[in-house]
Amino acid sequence: MKKIVIIPAYNEQNNIINVINDLKTNASGFDYVIINDGSTDDTISLCAENRLNVVNLPVNLGIGACVQTGYIYALENGYTVAVQFDGDGQHEAKYLEKMYDEMIKTGSDMVIGSRYLVKNGFQSTALRRIGIRILSKLIKLLHKQEIKDVTSGLRMVNKELMTAFGEYYPYDYPEPETIAFCMRKNFKITEVPVTMRPRVEGNSSIDRIQSIYYMLKVGFSIIIDYFKRL
Repeated sequence: MKKIVIIPAYNEQNNIINVINDLKTNASGFDYVIINDGSTDDTISLCAENRLNVVNLPVNLGIGACVQTGYIYALENGYTVAVQFDGDGQHEAKYLEKMYDEMIKTGSDMVIGSRYLVKNGFQSTALRRIGIRILSKLIKLLHKQEIKDVTSGLRMVNKELMTAFGEYYPYDYPEPETIAFCMRKNFKITEVPVTMRPRVEGNSSIDRIQSIYYMLKVGFSIIIDYFKRL
């Protein structure tokens, strides 16, 4: 199978080279594409200088449109497996083969790299962990399946799900919403344990106040999506 790693990147000049080196060293069976989401730092020039494979969006479109661009790129270039992989250095490429093995063994449409199955490594802030647990319980209540790490940005999907995401992908904070969407559409989701690193450079796009908005907004979106089945 042709496998590709989709790397959404916004102002990741201090991280992106290390991310690519990690992939080349520890996941050589995967191609990659960087989706540069209108960065205003030197991300675009670093990609050009190092001849990295990159799609440059003309303006900042946000994480949803950025990742969807990656899925469309993967489909147009004949890939059958795609991985969402953060450009900030928090994800480790050594887990990609493990996730692929899980996909093949279980016939899953999506495999999520989960921080919360063994709870090693970076676990996010206390406030965000509370929000993650609430969203996890909401999804379990509605769809009768528990996903521990509903906000993980480390996700592998097959071609059928790539096609679905190429047609529809939430704009804001898409990870929990796409899980709810997949469950409503009866796609199979499994998790594998991974560890993640803390962000070394740059800042998260979600601060404390935004974390509260995030939980409320995503919670309502998950409930609205559930009623689309009726």
